[in-house]
Amino acid sequence: MKNYSAEFKKFITSQYVYSAIRITLATVLPCLVLAHFGLLKEYFLFPLGTAFVALTDQPGPFIRRRNALAFAIICFILIALIASMVMNIKSLVVAEIIIFGMFFSLIGVYGQRLAAVGSLSLVVLAIFIDGHLTGDNILKSLLIFASGCAWFLLIFLVVTTIQPYKLSSQMIGENYLQLAEFLKIKANYYQKNPDFAKLTSQVIAKQIEIKNLQEETRETVLKTRTIVNESTTTSRLLMLMFLNSMDLHEKLMTSESDYQKLQQSFENSTILVKIHDYLNVLAEEITNIGISLQIGTKAKPLFNLESELASVNAYYFDLRNKQITPNNLENFMILRQILMRINEITKEVNDIYKIFTQNVKLAKSLSTALDLKKFMPTEEKMNVQVLRNNLSFSSLHFRHAVRITIALLIGYLFSLFHFLGIGHTYWILITVVAILKPAYSITKQRNLLRLYGTVSGAIIAYVILYFIHINSLLFSILLFSMILCFSLLKGRYFWAVLFMTIYIFLSFNFLSPGNIDVIFKDRIFDTIIAGIIAFTVSYLILPVWEHTQNLDLMKKSAESNLQYFESVISKFLDAGFTIEDYKIKRKNAIIALANLSDNFQRMLSEPKNQQKKLEVIHQFVATSHLMTAYTASLSQYVKKNEKYPEIDVESWSKKIEAEMHQISALLNGEKVTETLRMDSRLKPDDELEELLLQRKNEIEENEVLDRRDPDKISHLTELKNIHDVLELIYDVAKEQKKVIEKYRNETTSTPLQS
Repeated sequence: MKNYSAEFKKFITSQYVYSAIRITLATVLPCLVLAHFGLLKEYFLFPLGTAFVALTDQPGPFIRRRNALAFAIICFILIALIASMVMNIKSLVVAEIIIFGMFFSLIGVYGQRLAAVGSLSLVVLAIFIDGHLTGDNILKSLLIFASGCAWFLLIFLVVTTIQPYKLSSQMIGENYLQLAEFLKIKANYYQKNPDFAKLTSQVIAKQIEIKNLQEETRETVLKTRTIVNESTTTSRLLMLMFLNSMDLHEKLMTSESDYQKLQQSFENSTILVKIHDYLNVLAEEITNIGISLQIGTKAKPLFNLESELASVNAYYFDLRNKQITPNNLENFMILRQILMRINEITKEVNDIYKIFTQNVKLAKSLSTALDLKKFMPTEEKMNVQVLRNNLSFSSLHFRHAVRITIALLIGYLFSLFHFLGIGHTYWILITVVAILKPAYSITKQRNLLRLYGTVSGAIIAYVILYFIHINSLLFSILLFSMILCFSLLKGRYFWAVLFMTIYIFLSFNFLSPGNIDVIFKDRIFDTIIAGIIAFTVSYLILPVWEHTQNLDLMKKSAESNLQYFESVISKFLDAGFTIEDYKIKRKNAIIALANLSDNFQRMLSEPKNQQKKLEVIHQFVATSHLMTAYTASLSQYVKKNEKYPEIDVESWSKKIEAEMHQISALLNGEKVTETLRMDSRLKPDDELEELLLQRKNEIEENEVLDRRDPDKISHLTELKNIHDVLELIYDVAKEQKKVIEKYRNETTSTPLQS
């Protein structure tokens, strides 16, 4: 059952709502002042400039945000000036669409921040392309527009100076909220009769969300000087909270088990249901931590976790003492290991709560002992060579730029056919820019959501304006719609478009009362035209299908999983293990897995004839997910100083790595060497079987000791778990090799092509 109070708090304390309120106030306050003096119609370009610049503000470090906003203002003013000067010369308008369309789409090669500036620059071009907003006095109009742009930059500088840690705190809080949702999904594996296929899909989808958020947060936190370089309590605590969220994520991944076998083994007991309920309690605590970080307050536990966990542990020990036999010993060992992991997650959550209560005097001792520069996300250098390298049809960015430019030209040409009765040319062009994305699947999805959102919003706005004539109430609805639009723009596109349509209708009504019928017709008609143009262009003009990127992403995932496993196993081999190297390899493996999964999800939305080798790719994604999760399970032993000589780790290492190297060789179209084949057939000389047999004999002789220390686990249980995890990693690697062989066979025995 959903906790609606927590869901509401998560939403209203998020960075999206905070940002939306700032944008709305920055846009609306000047409107109120101008309306008071009867100047709103004349100075309407002021709030418009404010809104455009505000929408380019992407989360990230202060300096990058400030520079991007300044660059956006320069671009907007330059575009507005050129568009206003050439608007009556059709050949020059076509030329500016081609030049600006290509350039401002291509600057996306430098990252999401400049991609946002580029998209909004094209929206500014659409607004000024026919001069309907500038009037006769172009210079005055441009000065008003430029002032509105500069106004948001001023607001940004003031707010970030007053609250330098706010964005970082909210983003770190959101990381914890996503982890709580991830844990809730994992908890459902322990409920009665779970839908395993559905849950696996949900886990993979959530992993993609977590990876994207972690990348954004990593850039914001690790490139914000006040956090990395300062020795203040707040900066150090935020850094620790972020790094702890990474460790917590790994601990949550380690709960991967053979759930079907677990359900069969304990179907007559309520132990799994109790685990399910307790994991949901833990998820509530993690949610509470996330909300507290977003608000900026100290979190206090909601539940007595020690008591709740003690109840689950006591139930397990009672069940074990009553039902354990030589036949089910190994099932109980698996369950004991799961409970141990839950104990560790609980300890992690309690430790995070302790960070909130750190004494200010202790802040300087909270060192991470890591070279944080190594964890920063990679990005393209800001040089001309990067742009030049993308001036090719092999570049995805270039192909997207061509599609955008052609779609804008078609949209503009449509507006010249006056018999069509198009009243707002810019709506077609703006909608094209908003819908047309580099990936066909996203364009298709946005097309439908834009159409549904526009029609729904237009109908609601029409009803509001038909029945409500009190300006103060209409203005309140406008404010509310703006805040919701900007809040939902990233995650809930349909709702964002719906509320956007409402506030646009209400804005036009304030500027020009009585034209609601015309606006209603034009808005829906223009959206349909733009949708048809965007869909047709994305399908026919230099389309980029996801299957063309599969192979590269599969190679990267296989390579990252191999390096992650090598880093973890090096601890068991005493082969130069370092915690920093391990965390970097862990980060790379999770990112590679999420990118591959994201690619597969987008592929599902493409035309059937472009879903090439879909089943094989799905099997590869599933095995990659398991391999990363099982390696994460093995990694839980790297932080302990205990040795496990009973496990033949050297043979296991050779055996598993040989299988993984074979996967990479097959993906690269290389021959698999005989050495690799031999190594993968090694039989590790473990002592586990004898120890298990000895323990089973003890149970047979009724030697079941009632040990109830939840923080301790028998050495034999640890050995069993390490052995099982190594076996699972090998089995999954072997399965993945079969998947790749099938992939090769489907390419008619020729070297793999992307």
